[in-house]
Amino acid sequence: MAVYALTGFSLVSLLSFGYLSWDWMKPGLVADVATSPMEKSLPPAFTRPPHIIFILTDDQGYHDVGYHGSDIQTPTLDRLAAEGVKLENYYIQPICTPSRSQLITGRYQIHTGLQHSIIRPRQPNCLPLDQVTLPQKLQEAGYSTHMVGKWHLGFYKKECLPTRRGFDTFLGSLTGNVDYYTYDNCDGPGVCGYDLHEGENVAWDQSGKYSTFLYAQRVSKILASHSPKEPIFIYVAFQAVHTPLQSPKEYIYRYRSMGNVARRKYAAMVTCMDEAVKNITWALKKYGYYDNSVIVFSTDNGGQTFSGGSNWPLRGRKGTYWEGGVRGIGFVHSPLIKRKRRTSWALVHITDWYPTLVSLARGNLSNVPGLDGYNVWPAISEGKESPRTEILHNIDPLYNHAKYGSLEDGFGIWNTAVQASIRVGEWKLLTGDPGYSDWIPPQTLTNFPGSWWNLERLTDGLRKSVWLFNITADPYERYDLSEQRPDIVRALLTRLVHYNRTAIPVRYPAENPRAHPDFNGGAWGPWASEDEVEEWEGGGGDPPKSRGKKKKCKICKLRSFFRKLNTRLMSNRI
Repeated sequence: MAVYALTGFSLVSLLSFGYLSWDWMKPGLVADVATSPMEKSLPPAFTRPPHIIFILTDDQGYHDVGYHGSDIQTPTLDRLAAEGVKLENYYIQPICTPSRSQLITGRYQIHTGLQHSIIRPRQPNCLPLDQVTLPQKLQEAGYSTHMVGKWHLGFYKKECLPTRRGFDTFLGSLTGNVDYYTYDNCDGPGVCGYDLHEGENVAWDQSGKYSTFLYAQRVSKILASHSPKEPIFIYVAFQAVHTPLQSPKEYIYRYRSMGNVARRKYAAMVTCMDEAVKNITWALKKYGYYDNSVIVFSTDNGGQTFSGGSNWPLRGRKGTYWEGGVRGIGFVHSPLIKRKRRTSWALVHITDWYPTLVSLARGNLSNVPGLDGYNVWPAISEGKESPRTEILHNIDPLYNHAKYGSLEDGFGIWNTAVQASIRVGEWKLLTGDPGYSDWIPPQTLTNFPGSWWNLERLTDGLRKSVWLFNITADPYERYDLSEQRPDIVRALLTRLVHYNRTAIPVRYPAENPRAHPDFNGGAWGPWASEDEVEEWEGGGGDPPKSRGKKKKCKICKLRSFFRKLNTRLMSNRI
C-alpha cells in the first residue's frame, strides 16, 4: 500500500486549531429578539411532553465544529454541546435525501425505495405516501408542528409537500440547492426556477433575504406566536452550509487570514449558522420554552471537501460510505437530561430520532411496526447502553458496480460488486465502490489541493471490492482486515443478505419535462395532475413526456431581470 505521508505535520498539530471565545450572552448579527433578563428557575420535572427543536445542517463536515478542533468559530454549538451530551458514535447517511427520509420515517432507505442517489427536481418521486412521518406522529400526540428550511423529499404532486406530510406550517425550499439570496435553482442548463415557499404558495416577497437569517427569524416568530404551555415541534433544516458558498461579507472578514478562498467562505457560512442557532436558543428562553425543551443538533452527511468542508481525520467525504461520509456531528442539549456535560459513545443512527422523539412526546408507536430506529433516550439522558448494535449504511443495487467485484469474492452469498456497507458491533464492512477514499486535512492554506502536503493518497484498492475495519480500534479506516478476518467478512455479508431480503424495489423514475419551472410560472413546485399521477402509479411505468405546449410566462422575463439585478446588488455581500 503506497501512502504519501504528511511530512512535517502531526495528527496532533493538525487537530489543534483554536477558536475564539465569544460572549455567549451577546446578541448575534442574526438576532431579532431582545436581550431581556431571563427568569431564573430550576429545570422542571419531566411531567409534560417537551418542546422539541431539531436542527439539521447541510454538508457540515465532521471537523467543522469548534469542539472537534476546527479553525472555524462555533461558540454556540460548542457551548450547547458542552452543557448537554455529545454523540461521538453517531451516524447519518452520505447524501441529502437519504438522511432526511430516514429521519422523517425512522426506516432505512432500503425500506422506502429511496436507496439510490437523491430525489431530483424533475423526477416524479417523493417520500412514499404510505409512510407515517415523524411530524404526523407528533401531531397525533398533540404537538404543533412546523418546518423551516430545506425539504428535499420530493414535490411532484401536492400530496408530497411538507404541509401534507405532517407539518402545520412550512417556510423553505423544496429542492436540494438554491441561491442563498435569490432562491434560484438550476437543474441543468436553462432549467432554472425560483424555490422558496410559504406553506403551499411561492414566497416571491422573501427574495433577497439571506436564508440563514430568514430561517432563524421565522423560528423566533413561531415561538413568539405559540404558547409554551402547548407542546411544539420545530424542524429547522438549514440550507447552510451547502453550496453555493455565499455569506454576508462581515462574516467573511473574520476569516480574511485564510489563504484558501473556498474554506474562507465556507467558514463564514458555518459561523453565521452558529449565530442563528444562538438566536433560536435565545428565543426559546425569552418566550418561556427552554426549561421544558429538547434541542437536537445533527448534520445530514459528511462535508464536501472541494467546497471548503473538512472531515479530518476521518477518511472520505460527502457521497461516500467511508467514515468521513457517514459519521456525523450530533449532540443533545436539554435541561431534562439527567446526566449532562458528558460525551456519549453509544451507537446512534439518524433513524433513531423517530422512536426517540415520539416516545418523549408520549406518542403511540404501536401502529408503526417495522421501524429500523430505536429509542435511545435512556442512553442519551442516563448513560445507559444503546439498544442499537448494528447499522445498515445502505445497499444500492443501481450504483455503478465495482469492476473487480464478484459473487465468488462474496463466498457465493453476496456479489461484492454491489455498493453496500454495514456496521455490526465494532466491525464495519464495505463492498463495491464505497467512493472517494482519501484522507484530506483541513484546507487552511492556499492552493488546496494542489500542494503536496495537503493530501494523503491511497493508491491501492483499485482492484478491491471488499474492505473490513475495526472501527472502534481504527476509526480512521487505515487498516483493512478483510484478508486477515474472512470469518468476520462472511458474517457481515450474511447480515447484508438478510437485509437485502427485506428491501423493496428502488424507486428512481426518469425525469419529466413537465417539471420545468416555466410551466409553473417560473417556480419549482408540484406539476403532475391527478390524472397523470393515477396513470403513472397505476401502470407502474415511467411518466410520459409532456403532451401540451409550453405555456408562455409573461412575467418571467421581467422577474428574471430583477433577479439578475438583485444578484448584482447582493454580490458586494458575497
